[in-house]
Amino acid sequence: MSARLELRLLQAVVAIACCVPLLIGGEGVLHGPAFLGHPPVVPRDLDSHFRYVSGIFLGVGIAFATCIPDLANQGRRFRLLGALIVAGGLSRLVSFASVGAPSVGHRFGLAMELGVVPLLMLWQARVARRQAR
Repeated sequence: MSARLELRLLQAVVAIACCVPLLIGGEGVLHGPAFLGHPPVVPRDLDSHFRYVSGIFLGVGIAFATCIPDLANQGRRFRLLGALIVAGGLSRLVSFASVGAPSVGHRFGLAMELGVVPLLMLWQARVARRQAR
């Protein structure tokens, strides 16, 4: 596969992966924990914290999306954003170990955070090396 084709494929995969934080983060900001099927009224502090974290997730999705046009040259930013997601995944893993398995959607998130994102980081580094040659 040519370096240019591989870059385009990576850009497409990252664009698709960006849909997760953009959509889920946006839903969390707009609807709070209710969009996950929780009672419509939760403690105000929990709602505030949930929307705050959702806003960060949305912002990370936007930041990842800004990497797409020049993805081969955005390694530092891409790795920083990826590290934030992995840190969140490790935190989710602490919850899994402490209180048990979350719902299917959250297990999907865990797979994205500790599986897909690190693989995308490695792929981006490979593409960057190929483009530098």
